[in-house]
Amino acid sequence: MTGDRVTVSLDDDASAALETLTDRTEDGHSELVRQALTFYAANFEAATANREVDLGVYYRMLAGGEHVLLDVDFLHCFLDYVETEAGDPDPDFLESADRVSEYHASEYEKRFLTLGDLLDWLSFCGFLTVRTTDDDTYHVVFPTESMKWFMLRFIERTTTALDFEIEVDEGVSKVLLTEHAE
Repeated sequence: MTGDRVTVSLDDDASAALETLTDRTEDGHSELVRQALTFYAANFEAATANREVDLGVYYRMLAGGEHVLLDVDFLHCFLDYVETEAGDPDPDFLESADRVSEYHASEYEKRFLTLGDLLDWLSFCGFLTVRTTDDDTYHVVFPTESMKWFMLRFIERTTTALDFEIEVDEGVSKVLLTEHAE
């Protein structure tokens, strides 16, 4: 050890975190601060890249086993191969995807109050990019045409039990989605 010493003023949150970690690990304050600095340095890019991203949510999604990380190129490959030679979605795939959508519709009924909440979640998951154009209208961009038809179908089917209807105005790769009260 180099013997470097650092004096740090802790705010209430940092002090509470240090005490909690001390109790949980039974390590001393110095050891915990060393581990925290080493961890922060090793994960600096992830910790500072986008302050709006909550890495804890990603962790909970993956740790629960219900979600997986999938390279976006693989996703596009899958979607390309579920279309017939005519370019239409395969009926067997649609049937399976619709079953997944129905399940999520019951889950989303308790989880999302607005279209914006749902779109933020799907954006967080990486399926689309969204920005609000006014109170109830959202400008949604999809990376590919296949992602657009797939996600629009999913959105339309998962919002059936929610307390609003959706108006869809499609462009080439962009869509305006407007929430209307029922």
